[in-house]
Amino acid sequence: MGMIIFPSSSTLLLPRLLVFALFAAAKALIRMPENETIPAVIVFGDSIVDAGNNNDIRTIIKCNFLPYGRDFDGGVPTGRFCNGRIPSDLIAEELGIKDTVPAYLDPTLKPQDLVTGVTFASGGTGYDPITPKLASVISLGDQLNYFKEYIVKLKAIVGEDKTNFILAKSMFLVVAGSDDIANTYFFLRARKLQYDIPAYTDLMVNSAAEFIKELYGLGARRIGVLSTPPIGCVPSQRTLGGGIERECAEDYNVAARLFNNKLSSLLNSFRTSMSDGRFVYIDVYYPLLDLIQNPKKSGFEVANKGCCGTGNIEVSVLCNQLSSSTCTDVDKYIFWDSFHPTEKAYKILVPPLLQKIINGFFS
Repeated sequence: MGMIIFPSSSTLLLPRLLVFALFAAAKALIRMPENETIPAVIVFGDSIVDAGNNNDIRTIIKCNFLPYGRDFDGGVPTGRFCNGRIPSDLIAEELGIKDTVPAYLDPTLKPQDLVTGVTFASGGTGYDPITPKLASVISLGDQLNYFKEYIVKLKAIVGEDKTNFILAKSMFLVVAGSDDIANTYFFLRARKLQYDIPAYTDLMVNSAAEFIKELYGLGARRIGVLSTPPIGCVPSQRTLGGGIERECAEDYNVAARLFNNKLSSLLNSFRTSMSDGRFVYIDVYYPLLDLIQNPKKSGFEVANKGCCGTGNIEVSVLCNQLSSSTCTDVDKYIFWDSFHPTEKAYKILVPPLLQKIINGFFS
């Protein structure tokens, strides 16, 4: 029998270090330039990134009840329009900042939460000033007013110099446009007699321009703006505008693509007119459309219905504990309710989009 050789502690250490390095590399999917930092994630917009700002305002656009949040930490409904976490949460986690981005109006908000970022978003809002009025939610203008209040609070916590640093280096995200197209224009027809699609998307992009300019004026320098999604392919819009077969409502998608093209051009122009800022257009239209058209590629089985209730129309107050047919295996679904994706879908979409934002900020 041969002699048994026991490895030294140093030879044992090497494989462990190698395993640790490989694990760390697998976790570090987002590549940041050396000597650069993103201290906070600060968010504006609609229900995609609302973490509970609508909870205590007088609106029916709420979701602070089950089954919303059933897969969130502790199974608690927070006011996120999802079964779990939302894009702003996943982005903050990927950047190593924190696990969730809380709502600015959350009564349990702590001072440290302000330092690392909050969301001012309100489900149901939009670029069109009429959109939040129709839904009785917080307009983008009022979100900016809350942001001004936030800056004052931040200065009281960390001082003026650190506040200016946070504003200049943080990631600002703007997510809006879906409710303008789906609700204000097509469903409620509040603008349809007044504007055709090209004119209405002009109104939207002009409002977006004013919002981004004001955000820049308040100190933001790294601003990522998400495109509108293929809104005609979300379950509720298939039901409302997709005919008997519930196909994608193409007129909704035409409007979304037209707005997206104008938004992209706008952000390109800002790179010249406000050269010390970084303005990044983030295309979510085609990545989500690919997910919807090729669900099995990413492990999904259902692309045209939400998990909640029948999945055809339930959203917000219609998606509740009485929605008895709510699915048991949410991982089979791209959409949680008839309007918003599942956490699993977000986890697939967010990392590549985040890398594009980072590349845009530091290119």
